[in-house]
Amino acid sequence: MRERTLPYRRTAKSLLFTGTLLFSLAFVAFSASQASAASLVGPKTHYLVLGDSLAFGFQPDLDFDDGYANDFASNLAAHGVKTTANLACPGETTVTMLNGKCPFPFLRKFPYLGSQLNAALAYLAANRGQVSPVTLDIGANDVLSGINTKTCTFSMAAFNANLATVDANLTHTILPELHQALMVNGRLTGDLVMMNYYDPLQNTCPNTVSIVQTVNQHLANDVRGFGIIVDVFDAFGGAATPNPNICSFTWMCSIFHDIHSTDKGYSVIASTFESGTGY
Repeated sequence: MRERTLPYRRTAKSLLFTGTLLFSLAFVAFSASQASAASLVGPKTHYLVLGDSLAFGFQPDLDFDDGYANDFASNLAAHGVKTTANLACPGETTVTMLNGKCPFPFLRKFPYLGSQLNAALAYLAANRGQVSPVTLDIGANDVLSGINTKTCTFSMAAFNANLATVDANLTHTILPELHQALMVNGRLTGDLVMMNYYDPLQNTCPNTVSIVQTVNQHLANDVRGFGIIVDVFDAFGGAATPNPNICSFTWMCSIFHDIHSTDKGYSVIASTFESGTGY
């Protein structure tokens, strides 16, 4: 009997410890999210949109007017935001954001010369202290373009090298310069809000889920100290496969077989920005 009761006691103690630990971690996470929301500046007169084709609002049926930025802007209007400047460019990478030469400049909604980052900094300077939020999604085109969707294969060496480039470009230049441009007389005047990515391939290539999760973890680490990140990955259904939301939130199950969001998917992303900021 003694040999049977000891494991039970150990298990009970382990369960009690695990439950206490999970509660503590949940409380810490809740407190951290509350602290992040409390520290935000809030909406101002102008909303600045930066990033790639998702920020642009690309859809393969050529509907470019129902992206998440449009949906989020509608919410922001109720908070006093009067204008939206969407500088996003389809196909943008962190490299082209710094150096220009976005692959599809003719699709841009806001005309400018040179790089997207320089255009953003010029816009922030021209509207000093009156821009909030600044939303950003960038990095997917740097690291995920090497995936062969027919064979679900990719080069880990290339992925790791490209991810290191994303980290360097974000933490050394893009994020600190945007953050500094939002500072006026030593005071932060606007919120920089980044999003992570959903995985449009997770039902056809489940091995990409861990890759997208790795990218998202790096993005969360990169933005720390400069702004906050909102969790689009979980809003789209998380890591479970098959993910029932992929067909309705993206164009993957349509005749286009396209990775971009549908109207519904973009609405979910906008709602994630809303809940993540508490606006």
